[in-house]
Amino acid sequence: MDIRTEMNISEDEIQSANSSNQIEGVLLDGLEDSTKLVGVQVILILAYSTIIVFGVTGNSLVIYVVYKFRNLHTVTNYFIVNLAVADLLVNTLCLPFTLMYTLYGEWKFGQVMCYLLPYAQGLAVHVSTITLNVIALDRYRSIVYHMKTKMSKDMCIVVIVITWVASAILASPLAIFREYVTFDLTPDQTIQGCAEKWPGSSADGTIYSIAMFFLQYGLPLSIISFAYTRIWNKLRNHVSPGGGRSDRHQRRQKTTKMLVAVVVVFTVSWLPFHAFQLAVDIDSSILEMKDFKLLYTAFHIVAMCSTFSNPILYGWMNRNYRRSFMAVFKCLWLNDGMRRVCSSEKYLFSKTHLNLIYWCL
Repeated sequence: MDIRTEMNISEDEIQSANSSNQIEGVLLDGLEDSTKLVGVQVILILAYSTIIVFGVTGNSLVIYVVYKFRNLHTVTNYFIVNLAVADLLVNTLCLPFTLMYTLYGEWKFGQVMCYLLPYAQGLAVHVSTITLNVIALDRYRSIVYHMKTKMSKDMCIVVIVITWVASAILASPLAIFREYVTFDLTPDQTIQGCAEKWPGSSADGTIYSIAMFFLQYGLPLSIISFAYTRIWNKLRNHVSPGGGRSDRHQRRQKTTKMLVAVVVVFTVSWLPFHAFQLAVDIDSSILEMKDFKLLYTAFHIVAMCSTFSNPILYGWMNRNYRRSFMAVFKCLWLNDGMRRVCSSEKYLFSKTHLNLIYWCL
């Protein structure tokens, strides 16, 4: 998903300004941008800062607990870690720069970052989307068809590598078809911009956006919905030989509910942004809306909420992660002496208090 960096003042507008009065009018139009209002900027700073803090903290914690506790070393958890890494990439490499670009209204990060940041954003979102599909299909395979042969950890690593390679290829146009430009407002004033530049007509960008909408939203949503609908029906209708629902299937059902919630949050949070971006590519007149940048930023904020929602869902809906999180917090609050005891008793701790920390497959 390309987080587009459209300029408030386009190159065509600058070139068409043949007098100082015309240039002044263009600049005044830029000053009317709602994102330049102090109150709006404060809200944007708070919103982006909150997402960054919660995203970095939550996703780092997910990665840490899976690494720390061997009982969490399962195929599904490796995929969840892959999802957390992708979200962490967005939180650290993309959101701070997006916020600064929105506040300043021009590109201040140089030519290299102009190519790198949109590519990193697209790469991370592709990885997240593909990983969600992989998790859904893996559970569909193991639950609906009762596959006794589980995916090995080595095969899991191969799938993760393929996910990143495929995502890198799909996101590559965001780095290739891009241009770092300088706009001359006056003889003494210039601003920098970073925008897409397709080799053919503007229709190429529209075709790419439609393709990405299908690959990142339409197709994944269809696959995930199909997989989880089948899983839901299977678990709902399953009864153990003793006449009741087995503990194993109850655990599976709880796990599936959590994963469904993750998917729902992802699809709902990204729908406004995908729809708005697609509308812009189809009808460029939307760019002329007075509050275009504000709407774009608002939809972007909603989309980025998906980067910190996954750890919250794990903590609230899955007791395995909840107990792991609590174990980490308890050790963090201990003084240095007690922390050494906690560390020295790590093996005993993992065999007693955390003996129920597992992921039901």
